[in-house]
Amino acid sequence: MRDRVCVVTGGAKGIGRAAAMMMAERGGRVVVSDVDDEAGAATVAEIGRAGGEALYVHCDVRSRDDIRALMDAAVEAYGGIDLLHNNAGIHESSIAEQLTVHELDEEVWEEVYEINLRGVWLCTKYAAPHLLRSTRGPAIVNASSTGGVLGYPMASAYGATKGGVIVLTKTTAVDLGPTVRCNCYCPAAVDTPMVSKYFETAEDPDAIIRALVGSHIIPRLGKPEEVARLVCFLGSDEASWITGQSFIIDGGSLAWRGTNA
Repeated sequence: MRDRVCVVTGGAKGIGRAAAMMMAERGGRVVVSDVDDEAGAATVAEIGRAGGEALYVHCDVRSRDDIRALMDAAVEAYGGIDLLHNNAGIHESSIAEQLTVHELDEEVWEEVYEINLRGVWLCTKYAAPHLLRSTRGPAIVNASSTGGVLGYPMASAYGATKGGVIVLTKTTAVDLGPTVRCNCYCPAAVDTPMVSKYFETAEDPDAIIRALVGSHIIPRLGKPEEVARLVCFLGSDEASWITGQSFIIDGGSLAWRGTNA
């Protein structure tokens, strides 16, 4: 990561925050973006206290203007973009109460789509010219989910958009290759605010926790830092011959059809 300019969307909390801090620890210059300005500024401040270099830029990935401004800010501050981490995402449980596929409001579906899939495409679109000019191993790392490769209850919009991210990752790798590599990662249940919200809004939170964590061969929630290590690997020269791939990081959940519950 040394001297790489890294743009992280949704970098205020969870996996995005952990990835941004790890990129800075490894010598990257990090542009943290989010809609939570207070948490985003706190992430940048913590990076600074640890001796890293970072700045915060407000960005709602539903807004083309915000995305353009984010990329412009990165280029103005640091001279280019070498790594884009498309991490910003949302689950319908964060904004709605009726979550099953037949009860979900159309407006909720649209919001999840605009953030989780359209936002990834737009960030890629406006970062691409800068990435293509990079001479420091340019890469894109997208956040998908195990929810993008199998069905979870009350997650139709989330699952559909995360599945879309996997295919978008592959087509991006083709369109921008060989100059820019593009990969994605698919975590199972990780200890983040979004996952906590999913548990809290379920009719039977204990049952959902047992179902999700119970399927992990390593019987616990993942840690954001564990996923961040994969993000940093995929964005580094250590992954220089890897592109167009999706990586499952799930405590073994998809390796079997069993449960420890």
